[in-house]
Amino acid sequence: MKRGPTGRLEADTHAGETVRAFVPQPLPPKPPLVIDARRQHLLERATVALGRLDSVSLLLPDTDLFLYAYVRREAVLSSQIEGTQSTLDQLLLFELNEAPGVPFDDVVEVSNYVAALEHGLARLREGFPLCNRLLREMHAVLLQRGRGSDKDPGEFRRTQNWIGGTRPGNAHYVPPPPARVADCMGELERFLHDEHTPYAGLVKAALAHVQFETIHPFLDGNGRIGRLLIAFILHHEGLLSRPLLYLSLYFKQHRAEYYRLLDLVRLEGDWEAWLDFFLEGVEQTAANAVGTAKRLLALFQQDAQAIERSGRSASTTLRVFQVLRERPLVTLKHVCARTGLSFPAAAKAMDNLARLGIVGEITGRKRDRVFAYRQYVAILNEGAEPL
Repeated sequence: MKRGPTGRLEADTHAGETVRAFVPQPLPPKPPLVIDARRQHLLERATVALGRLDSVSLLLPDTDLFLYAYVRREAVLSSQIEGTQSTLDQLLLFELNEAPGVPFDDVVEVSNYVAALEHGLARLREGFPLCNRLLREMHAVLLQRGRGSDKDPGEFRRTQNWIGGTRPGNAHYVPPPPARVADCMGELERFLHDEHTPYAGLVKAALAHVQFETIHPFLDGNGRIGRLLIAFILHHEGLLSRPLLYLSLYFKQHRAEYYRLLDLVRLEGDWEAWLDFFLEGVEQTAANAVGTAKRLLALFQQDAQAIERSGRSASTTLRVFQVLRERPLVTLKHVCARTGLSFPAAAKAMDNLARLGIVGEITGRKRDRVFAYRQYVAILNEGAEPL
């Protein structure tokens, strides 16, 4: 449905020129969304796919293993959309020992994303509500070091920003003036906590994501926080017991359509076209995440069985293998710390894993070698190649 513009243009002055900034109307949309039979079917399919994803904890012996890996994959993808070229392997190396040779600014940016996500998860586990304060806390962690650390981490912006172009006067889109940001975000927070809204949690997440991106409340990091907001809303609404749905790969694969639909909402009020796109992405992404979890489980079982058949050192090798399941890139020093094994015992077990084709050394060095659980990393890397 084309409702017309979903906000008003407000004149403001920036750097001596008049700028027309867009101030969105509060949610929910008016008139209400049209949920016809076809759209209801899309909503039901996406909801069922989320239910299957939520049951992934029943498939895996330790959901935290999957969450650890999946969060890092999401961090790489979400940061790539913002222009970084860091890979998953580089992030894992950086986390291992801040290894030299990786692009520092890019990998720090991705590492900060992981920290912001984990901070948000920890706060939710404490019972802290999904609110603007939590978003600001996550933003402070996201921009704590590296690029963007001078862009008011943890604070709503006090100056005008814009999207596209070299200045607000020739920009593709100009978000609300700074003086309007707090009010707009306050309205968004009220919508998230409105228990009388007629819309399902998935629809609320779809609407809130567009509204957040339209407000663009921070000087930097809006895209990454806006994508995290989706997963956190689904968790808050009880659709996911763990925030396991991350749409960055879907948005990355359909970037042009994603941005076109955001504009369509703002200019013509066509929330339904955006909702269809969003629900299809949720269903596809949830199904892919379940498939990834099943593949990882099958890989772990297959490799454990190969180790058990490998001979007398199987029990020690299995202890090292367990560490690799938790962290797919490791050093022998890390393995010793995690298992209590001596260095020679850990090295012998790692050699056994290499003979079985499970791990490979990736640095080519004689000392401080790094070993990768090859197939595990390969599964996680699917779709996570730099743009």
